Amino acid sequence: GRQHCRISDQEANGKNSTASSNDFSDPIYKEIAITNGCINRMTRDELRNKLAEFKLETRGVKDVLKKRLKNYYKKQKLMQKEPINGDSYYDYICVVDFEATCEEGNPPEFVHEIIEFPIVLLNTRTLEVEDTFQQYVKPEINPKLSNFCISLTGITQDIVDKADTFPQVLQNVIEWMRQRELGTKYSYSMLTDGSWDMSKFLNIQCRISRIKYPSFAKKWINIRKSYGNFYKVPRNQTKLTIMLEKLGMNYDGRPHSGLDDSKNIARIAIRMLQDGCELRVNERMHAGQLMTVSSSAPLEGAPAPQMPRYRN
Repeated sequence: GRQHCRISDQEANGKNSTASSNDFSDPIYKEIAITNGCINRMTRDELRNKLAEFKLETRGVKDVLKKRLKNYYKKQKLMQKEPINGDSYYDYICVVDFEATCEEGNPPEFVHEIIEFPIVLLNTRTLEVEDTFQQYVKPEINPKLSNFCISLTGITQDIVDKADTFPQVLQNVIEWMRQRELGTKYSYSMLTDGSWDMSKFLNIQCRISRIKYPSFAKKWINIRKSYGNFYKVPRNQTKLTIMLEKLGMNYDGRPHSGLDDSKNIARIAIRMLQDGCELRVNERMHAGQLMTVSSSAPLEGAPAPQMPRYRN
């Protein structure tokens, strides 16, 4: 008959381990590999029962449940072998999802301007959203929003007419981040849903506003890449609603509200951290171009935010 996986609390807590060295010949890695094979043969119900036994989240598709259980078991074993230094990871993650001016079909010559700047502040120790920031932005090149844009984002003409221009909003963002001691007392990283928020929208907006690109946003975590690599799914399965669905969650709020999108992205980040993923910077801007950051690069927090200088 089919072998059943027997992972007890005692095993998961590493009490049977004979680990002593740091290389992959260590018996602990053989134990982990055997357990992974066992987990691969489990049914969805068996996976959910085992996760419930360890008081872990039981929602999600089968591949997500497998990854969650494997990472829990691996983490318990390796912590017994060599305790993880809790100070080595970012203290906070700042989730950003801009909304920008748009037209139906988005003609290639159309210039997108940021009209909503939200931030969701995620505490990586407590895995809770600690604070949020949201301000709307007055566009300058196309001050009149298209009906398509209003319908998509829920942002009205009256809202942007009363809003500050981008340089003032960016100054408010930086002041908000400084008050929370990001980059000084606490390490942090920016996180986005894809590459476009920083490499396109923020990049274009800084040129429009004639200011240099802010240093604190030059590196970020693209959660789509992180999700795809961690759960081993193709890139076309990393849209926001699909990621939520695969993790067993529904979208909360209004789609294409920047703040609501950011909150939902934060929920995905929390679940990934709970599942054992180390979300780390994987993209950056260099000389105005989008670049990939290697997963073997040192884990470095973003600098303390400063208002960029105006361009000549």
